[in-house]
Amino acid sequence: MRQLIRGRVLDFHADPADTEDNHRYLEDGAILIEDGVIRATGDYADLREDGLTEIDHRPYLILPGFIDPHIHFPQVQVIASWGAQLLDWLNTYTFPEEARFADPAHAQAMAGRFLDLLTAHGTTSAVAFCSVHPESAEALFAASDARNMAMIAGKVMMDRNAIAAVQDTAQQGYDDSKRLLEKWHGRGRQRYAITPRFAITSSPEQMHAAGTLAAEHPDCHVQTHMSENLDEIALTKQLYPTARDYLDVYEKYGLLSENLLLGHCVHLQPREIKRMAETGSRAVFCPTSNLFLGSGLFDAEGLRAAGITSGIATDVGGGTSYSMLQTLNEGYKVMQLRGQKLTSLAAFHWATRGNAIALGMDDQIGTLAKGSDADLVVLNASATPAMALRMERAQTLAEELFILQIMGDDRAVAQTYVAGRPMKGDGA
Repeated sequence: MRQLIRGRVLDFHADPADTEDNHRYLEDGAILIEDGVIRATGDYADLREDGLTEIDHRPYLILPGFIDPHIHFPQVQVIASWGAQLLDWLNTYTFPEEARFADPAHAQAMAGRFLDLLTAHGTTSAVAFCSVHPESAEALFAASDARNMAMIAGKVMMDRNAIAAVQDTAQQGYDDSKRLLEKWHGRGRQRYAITPRFAITSSPEQMHAAGTLAAEHPDCHVQTHMSENLDEIALTKQLYPTARDYLDVYEKYGLLSENLLLGHCVHLQPREIKRMAETGSRAVFCPTSNLFLGSGLFDAEGLRAAGITSGIATDVGGGTSYSMLQTLNEGYKVMQLRGQKLTSLAAFHWATRGNAIALGMDDQIGTLAKGSDADLVVLNASATPAMALRMERAQTLAEELFILQIMGDDRAVAQTYVAGRPMKGDGA
């Protein structure tokens, strides 16, 4: 299938924080798609062909689809649960909710709705935590594969400090993860993430099992949490008294690498920052959940200066929105409180190519380059009356992007394409 998607086209080839030559903008642009892959991006006049199917999204902006590198699939029905900090929030809301995902029918129903919410908000790829139950990962991978979405996911490994209904054992965590990995990793656009939830809920034996999996499958991502909350850090030190710091728990078991995604990283020590930079381990900024749970303020520029690559993510359900636009909104505010700046161009780079770089997948997603998967988001900066009123005074592309970043949500997403297929409205 060949088609031409027309509109105002924007993507990035460099980080706006590094160079002024960072993006491509085409006022009347087009993207030629064949069999779910981008074959060319350029001016519409150069790419149009007689008889070629065209979809015209002018005057809207077309960008690469958003990438969410940290989100919890089983928490779709605990988002916006009232007031608690991290450990209380997990025990009160999260673990009882995740227990429901032992039921394959429930997991299957939630997987479809979860993916519908992602694409409704313009997100075309995600890195997702499932529950401890293999059924949850099976449901998410099957639903994602049916949509041909690029999904990285894994069942959490957790064998202590939680209710019995969401615990496995060290051996069970290894066996279930191995079986899921062998079935789904590399199947279509699916990838497996080895997923010890965090040090508090994994015994040393289970951390060893996670490290064994990572050594056996070095092409897999590893996802976990670190240094989100001061009480969490204190408890981790009690549980691992010989560790030099929180990161040392993961380092001891061989998990540090460019494939390691460490959610939060709010309260890092100098040694941790140095080792993350040396090993290429990634930090993932989750601004809406850090604010909602009162965890602290991520030091984006400090980690960048230290040589650490960071992603930015929603962290639903501690996070408060599926929208990467709203995530960028809150990220801007967190950085303001830190005395740092997030320009609109840098923000949209972060949610697209920047997150793809954090995942080591920028040759496949995150840009509109030839050969990339045809994952797109179409954005309308006048989607609401308030946005339309503000847009009357916008004079530059950067202003338009900032209006989307601060005022936008799923209403600003006119269409989302996954591998060239429309996912919203009548076209889905």
